[in-house]
Amino acid sequence: MGSVSLKVGDGTARFKRASVCSSAVNVLMLFSVIITNIFAFYAFTYHPTKLHHHHNPKNIALISEKVSLILREIDSSQKKLAQMEKELLGYESIDLSRPNIANELKEFLKHHELPLGKDSRTGITEMMASVGHSCENSMDLLSQYMSYKVNGPCPDDWSLGQKLILRGCEPLPRRRCFAKTIPKVGLQPFPVSLWKNVSEKSFSWSGLGCKNIACLNSKKLNKDCTGCFNIVNGYETQIYVKAIGKNDFLIDDVLAMGNVGIRIGFDIGGGSGVFAARMAERNVTVVTATLNVDAPFNEFIAARGLFPLYFSLDHRFPFYDNVFDLVHVANGLDVGGRPEKLEFLMFDIDRILRAGGLFWVDNFHCYNDDKKRALTRLIERFGYKKLKWVVGEKINSSGKSEVYLSAVLQKPARV
Repeated sequence: MGSVSLKVGDGTARFKRASVCSSAVNVLMLFSVIITNIFAFYAFTYHPTKLHHHHNPKNIALISEKVSLILREIDSSQKKLAQMEKELLGYESIDLSRPNIANELKEFLKHHELPLGKDSRTGITEMMASVGHSCENSMDLLSQYMSYKVNGPCPDDWSLGQKLILRGCEPLPRRRCFAKTIPKVGLQPFPVSLWKNVSEKSFSWSGLGCKNIACLNSKKLNKDCTGCFNIVNGYETQIYVKAIGKNDFLIDDVLAMGNVGIRIGFDIGGGSGVFAARMAERNVTVVTATLNVDAPFNEFIAARGLFPLYFSLDHRFPFYDNVFDLVHVANGLDVGGRPEKLEFLMFDIDRILRAGGLFWVDNFHCYNDDKKRALTRLIERFGYKKLKWVVGEKINSSGKSEVYLSAVLQKPARV
C-alpha cells in the first residue's frame, strides 16, 4: 500500500490508498444495502390477499415486527462494515475518547470526508492527519503539547516536542499558533558566515543546561561534539583539512574518490555543521540531520548559512530514492538495541544514496570486536566497494585505548 498527500491550504493531509480488501468491503457493503433495501421495500408494499380482506391485527403486528428486524439488521450491518473498513485502512490508531484530551488534538486528528464523496482513483473517502503511531504511548505529553490558544503565541515548549520525538512520536501534529520569534543578531553573508560567530541572543536557550557558547564548548555534548561550537580558533577549524590520526580522512581526498562528481550530500548527526561547512567551501550542498539535544544545534547550523534538518534517526529519511551523491555518518550509526535497528538505518541510507555514490563512515567508535564484526558483516551484505578502510586505535581522556573504524565505500549499481 502506498500513501497519497493532498495539499490543503498550507497543510498536507495524508491518507492511505484503498487496498484490494477495502475495495471488496465497499462492494460487499453496497450489495448488502441493496439487498436489505429490496427486502424492506417488499415488506412495506406486499399485501397478501387474505390480509387485505380480513385486516387481521395479528398478521399486521407480525409484518411490522419483521420490518423492524430487517431495519435493525441493516443498521447493524452498516456499522460492522464501516468498522471493518476503518480497521483495514488504519483510521483508528489513537483513542480520542480518553479524558483530558486537548480539543486542538481532537480537531487536528478529526477525519474529514471528501467534499465530492469517494475518490474513484484512490478509493479514499476521508482525509486523515499524519501523526506518529507511538504518540499513543505518550498521550498525556501529546495533549499537553496541543494545549495552546488558537491564533495566539505558541508555548515555549520546544523541549517537550523533542521529548515526544525521542519517544517515537514522530511526526508531531501541526499547531495553529505562532512560534516564538527570536531576532537573529549579527548574521554574516555567505560564505563569511561559515566561520563567524553570531550573537548568543540569536539562539533559544530555554530547556538547556548551558546558556551561552562558552558553556557548550566546555562540555562533551556527545561523542562527536567536544568544543564543536568553537568555530573560530578551536579544533573544528582543522577537521577534514588536517589529519591528526590515520582514521582522519582529508575531505579533498574523499571527494577525489567520487569519479562522477559529488554535488549534494547528507550528514547524519553532524554536530555544529563543520562537515557541511567544509563541503560548502567546495561547492557541495550538504543537509545536516540533527536534534537539539543539550545544545541549539539547528539554530547554530542555520546561522552559518547551512541547511539543518530536525528529526530523529528513527524517522524514515524524507528524501526520494537514489538522490544523494554522498552520505556521511560518524557515531550516528551507534543506534544501540537490536541488530535489526541498525539494519533498518543502513537500508534507508542505501535507499537515498545513488549508485556510484560514496558512503563515508567517519571515526565510528567500535566498543569491542563483536560490534566491529557486526558492522563489517552488515556493510559487506550491501556489496559496497571498499575505496578506503582503516581500523585504528585512539587513546581516550582516561588513558585507555579505543578502536575506531573509518571507511569510504562506493554503492554498486544493482539490477
